[in-house]
Amino acid sequence: MDVTAWLLDSDPAIRWQVLRDVLDAPPDEVAAERSRVATEGWGARLLAEQADDGLWDGGTYRPGWADERRPFFDAWTATHFSLQQLTELGLDPSAPQARRAVDLVRAHVRWEHAGEPYFDGETEPCINGVALAVAAYFGQRGDRIADTLVGSRLHDGGWNCWAESGAAVSSFHSTVCTVEGLLAWEHAGGSSDAVADARRTGEEYLLERGLYRRLSDGTVADPRMTMLSFPVRWFHDVLRGLDHFRVADRRDPRLADAVALVRSKADADGRWPLENVHEGPTLFGFGDTEGEPSRWLTLRALRVLRWWDAA
Repeated sequence: MDVTAWLLDSDPAIRWQVLRDVLDAPPDEVAAERSRVATEGWGARLLAEQADDGLWDGGTYRPGWADERRPFFDAWTATHFSLQQLTELGLDPSAPQARRAVDLVRAHVRWEHAGEPYFDGETEPCINGVALAVAAYFGQRGDRIADTLVGSRLHDGGWNCWAESGAAVSSFHSTVCTVEGLLAWEHAGGSSDAVADARRTGEEYLLERGLYRRLSDGTVADPRMTMLSFPVRWFHDVLRGLDHFRVADRRDPRLADAVALVRSKADADGRWPLENVHEGPTLFGFGDTEGEPSRWLTLRALRVLRWWDAA
């Protein structure tokens, strides 16, 4: 099977990233394909779901119809995860459709926590890390979020969304969301010694555990972290962790086990299956079926392995 042709037979959101990250296509060809994300396929469909008040599905972290008495209820239809998805689709931030969407968010969207403006963040690091990555991607001020994240780091170098409820050790999930956000903020020009130090300690937390093992005895912390997923939402898995270190361009021998694990998951045709779907209501799907080869995961795995093997 021609895996590249299979990847290109898809949505513009995948095609432009294949052109850039797998085929090294000329920048003008990449930009032309990327521009279609705002007007065709999944990107256009997701943008069309935003209301004039800036919200997706009537809420910021949860949709407006969610039952707040269900604290562990996950729905991926609200504004926060829709913005995260637009960054993963690679919507061009300079597109008029993107600017309009972000302007509406900045003007109207407030967190359910205490009415904070979206780009000021709230208190939970797993939420703030994603929000900071969104702010950085769309060229918005994220200073307050960055300061909150730096100030909420735990003694072991990472973060935990349950720290306000007494959690004293970090979480893979909260930490990967946070280091992604801090790195995106640094790349957008928001670097400071405090931000860089916080990102490095968070990365060390992940590296010391090989991205998925307990520090105490080396056993797998959660089997789901060895399973590949997309969209990732707030969940950590080995491919998401490796993709962070690819973006940071930080090769470390402690990643070798995770790289081997991801490499071993390719099928005979060189495609990676979707192993874990994070359950919850969605606005629509992104072309993959659990247990079947996934274009998203194949793209993500190929570019991680290409980066790793280049060394």
